[in-house]
Amino acid sequence: MTAIRWATFDCFGTLVDWRHGIANGIDLLFPGQGTTLLEVYNGHEPAVQTEFPGMRYRDVMAEALRRTARDAQLDLREVDEGVLGDTIPYWPVFPEVAASLTELRAAGWRIALLTNCDQDIIGETQRRLGAPVDTVVTAEMVGSYKPNHNHFTRFEESFGATRDRWVHVAQSYFHDMEPAKALDVPRVWINRQADERDPSIADAVLPDLRGLTATVETVNGKARS
Repeated sequence: MTAIRWATFDCFGTLVDWRHGIANGIDLLFPGQGTTLLEVYNGHEPAVQTEFPGMRYRDVMAEALRRTARDAQLDLREVDEGVLGDTIPYWPVFPEVAASLTELRAAGWRIALLTNCDQDIIGETQRRLGAPVDTVVTAEMVGSYKPNHNHFTRFEESFGATRDRWVHVAQSYFHDMEPAKALDVPRVWINRQADERDPSIADAVLPDLRGLTATVETVNGKARS
C-alpha cells in the first residue's frame, strides 16, 4: 500500500484573505480606517496570542481590536468588540484556492489545516474552500498558537506523518515558516505580500497557490532523496 502523503496548510492568510477580512471588519466600525489600522492590529494579535496562549481566537481578535482602537484613540463600544469573530466565516477565499487544492488531492495528497483559530470558526470556513479537507488541528485543540510547535507535533503524533511524506504550505514567515524549519518539516512559503525576508528559510517560494502541486511534488522529492 502506498504511504499517505500529507500537505498541511495554514488557513488564514494562506487560503483565506485574512488582511482583507481584518481591514473590512475595522471599516465596519470606523469607516475609512481599516487599511490604516491593519498593521497596528497585525502587531497586537501575535502579542495577545503569546500573552494568553489558552484564549479562544474570537477573544484574541476582540482583545487585539481593543488595543488597536486604544492606540488610535477611537471609541470601541463593547457591543462591537466581536465584529471580527462574527464576520470571519465570510472572509474571502483567495480565487486560486479551490482549483489548487482540488489538483493537489487528485495527485494523491491528503490535506490538513494547522490553524490558529477555534474549531467552530474553521468549521464555518472549511465549507467555503471549494475542496475537502481531511483533518484539522486548531489552537483550541492544542492550547497554544503558532509559532509554538504544538500544532505540528500534535499532527505528527496523531497521523504518523514523516518528513519524507509531509510538506507544510503557509504564508506566515513568523507563525509557520520559522517553526516548520526548526522542526525540519519540508515547507513551501506562499509569499503573498512580497515579504523581503530571507527566502532560504523555505524549500520553495510561490507568490500564491498556482503551480502548487508541482512545487509540493518537487519539495517532497528532495526530502525523499
